[in-house]
Amino acid sequence: MAKDTTGRLYVTVKTGGKRKLSSKLWLERQLNDPYVAQAKRDGYRSRAAYKLIEIDDKHRFLKPGSTVVDLGAAPGGWSQVAAKRVHATNGKGKVVAIDLLEMPEIPGVTFAQLDFLSEEAPARLIEMMGGRADVVLSDMAANTTGHRKTDQLRIVGLVETAAAFATEVLNPGGTFVAKAFQSGADAELLAQLKRDFTSVRHVKPASSRQDSSERYVLAMGFRGQPSR
Repeated sequence: MAKDTTGRLYVTVKTGGKRKLSSKLWLERQLNDPYVAQAKRDGYRSRAAYKLIEIDDKHRFLKPGSTVVDLGAAPGGWSQVAAKRVHATNGKGKVVAIDLLEMPEIPGVTFAQLDFLSEEAPARLIEMMGGRADVVLSDMAANTTGHRKTDQLRIVGLVETAAAFATEVLNPGGTFVAKAFQSGADAELLAQLKRDFTSVRHVKPASSRQDSSERYVLAMGFRGQPSR
């Protein structure tokens, strides 16, 4: 154990054996991340919970009685926060979630293990909701190839698909929150969101690692569609 530049104790992980350098660095980051430790103390399944808490504390879109869709939900940190804030655990609000991976049950959350990009996913989610949504959340991340431009396009494409789903299911006034990454590839996406929502901005919670290009797009005040 060593000390970092601020004088705090810092856990170091030995290399050797079959552990790759990338695995060593990831493990050290996890062991020394205050949000990882806080999540364990607070009973959240991931540090990502604090990102949603920070965004909602400032912008107040998770309201009691709301219906929330959580795309890419596993392991469940965002679903836990949403269920608590919309009072889904006592039946006032509703949270439906989807992910490729399994996710253990969360009180107040209806979950389906399903690929969001599959043809049947939108209809399944609408069936689970039993109506329209007030908030669509997406913490999904595309698989990376290591080729920066390709990865940026994949990430933006995933957000665009989530945004298209949101505009089909949101009630007027609804909110869309999605993980994005800092790049110049999302100009068209932002232009479309600004046509569909009254307020669109990028947000980077303090709990989002500062050395990461990760940020979130927050679109509020869905204008609705003329057909509605």
